Amino acid sequence: MSIEQLGHTILEFIKLHQGWTAPIVFVLAFAESLAFLSFFVPAWAVLVGIGAMMKTADIAFLPVLLAGALGAALGDWLSYWIGYTCKDRIAQMRPFSTHPNLLVRGEAFIEKWGALAIFIGRFSGPLRASVPIVAGMLGMPQKIFQIANFTSALVWVAVLLQLGDVGALGWGWLRDAVSRVCG
Repeated sequence: MSIEQLGHTILEFIKLHQGWTAPIVFVLAFAESLAFLSFFVPAWAVLVGIGAMMKTADIAFLPVLLAGALGAALGDWLSYWIGYTCKDRIAQMRPFSTHPNLLVRGEAFIEKWGALAIFIGRFSGPLRASVPIVAGMLGMPQKIFQIANFTSALVWVAVLLQLGDVGALGWGWLRDAVSRVCG
């Protein structure tokens, strides 16, 4: 099954089982934020899709937002811990052993931006995978990391869900406008 098919399957499941939305968003955000899984689970697109269907499916926004933020923050927290614990051994682990530039770029990014790198990195796919683990490797203070981690997770999930909602509204407006003009 391709990633696109998996995304469609998840969205169809949520349409039928709305009560599972928050746990699914938690898992997707966690996987997207965990250093080793994020390369294989581009969950951001599914999160946008979930955001697009939440209003029409009458799914409460706050529980989904909080579940997604918690999942994303825990994924980064675990990545940080792995980096802190394993330090230089990370470079020998896949995917970093096959793409050493990810660690180099992550380190340069943190050295330039400090704790703000955690916040900014959340919004960039390659950085999202490497910045938290590098922050741990470099020994960024836990308190500083966690403040940036949790705030960025909350904003990131809110942006993705709202992007889906705005996209759905825009599509509905365009569809209605074309229907009025051509119908």
